[in-house]
Amino acid sequence: MYADELIRPWYDSLRELVPGIKPFDIHTHTGWNDPDGFAITADKLVEALELVDGRAAFFTLADPAGYRAANDRILAEAESHGDGRLVPFCRIDPRNDGVGEAERALAAGAKGIKFHPRAEKFRLAEPEVEPVIALAHERRLPLIVHAGRGIPALGRDAVDLAQRYPGVKLILAHAGISDLAWIWREAADTPNLLFDTAWWTAADLLALFAYIPPGQILFGSDAPYGTPLHSEVMTLRCALQAGVTPEQCIEVMGGQAKRILAGEDPLDLGPAPGSGAAVGDLMLDRVYVFLLSAVGRAMGGGSTEEYMALSRLACEVGEDAPQAHACKSILALLDRHDRYVAAPTGLDQLQEKAHFFPALHLLILAATVARTPSVPVPEPEPEDLDERMRR
Repeated sequence: MYADELIRPWYDSLRELVPGIKPFDIHTHTGWNDPDGFAITADKLVEALELVDGRAAFFTLADPAGYRAANDRILAEAESHGDGRLVPFCRIDPRNDGVGEAERALAAGAKGIKFHPRAEKFRLAEPEVEPVIALAHERRLPLIVHAGRGIPALGRDAVDLAQRYPGVKLILAHAGISDLAWIWREAADTPNLLFDTAWWTAADLLALFAYIPPGQILFGSDAPYGTPLHSEVMTLRCALQAGVTPEQCIEVMGGQAKRILAGEDPLDLGPAPGSGAAVGDLMLDRVYVFLLSAVGRAMGGGSTEEYMALSRLACEVGEDAPQAHACKSILALLDRHDRYVAAPTGLDQLQEKAHFFPALHLLILAATVARTPSVPVPEPEPEDLDERMRR
């Protein structure tokens, strides 16, 4: 899926550092009607999960036609892949017979609920929301909430609901970036308030792992926006850099999600490590800033040439510099990015509108390597060394 084969060495090196992981991805999708142009079939999602020998909770992408038929499709897809690889969640618009649709889908086999307040334009404080939360509380279900920009008072409302309904496992998606600046202070006293790692900037993921107790963090990829393999590399690098132990990482990557889906309370894995270990390296921070600038330009449809060139120059620290090994790894990823752009793979007709996005995975991982200097990187492969010699 996308450029996963090009980042396999970085994945393999982390699996050696943290053996025993059994991934459960709490945040994936299928569907092909989302107005943003992203799309993925259940077969494609299963292929991506097989690359990491993982399982996933999944729900539909946005569907302007509504969610009854989309939820039925999700349930049918889970049944057709009867090996338990896919665990169905229902997507609910609380202002459109929210409780009724949730009860119907749960009776048919859904194991959790998804809210998207920005797409469906509602607040968690609206009266139609609370009955769905109460249902999830009564049945001890996970309920995942999109937590990006543009949702008024999301964090305040989420904390209020989680504290009043302790049975619900309220998961703020995308590292809770909308409210991460302050909500970490409430997290330790609200153990049923959880966060997933389905996000793409290392700075945010490092802050998440530094300030949120590890028992309240769940691995998520946001497929098809991310991939399970790419997101596993991102998550593990940031967790280890922040001071999360390998044993805690195993729970973040899947053990805790399986416990929650079984209706159990999250396991207390101890306090957040704090920000001390998450600090970076000044020379590598320059690389990180240039690479994020390149990503921003690409997302806006502009040229990345200048920032890519600056990123490469910032990596020229010298063979004897303490940053040399990380810089070689970053340059290898940038070379792989260039090769992928010249001959992209892993796309199909359903993903044509999102054709620019897979190449960003390589830039985003390169930026993450720059921001996680304490985590080992793989040795360069012959093809990477050959590329350096040609340059």
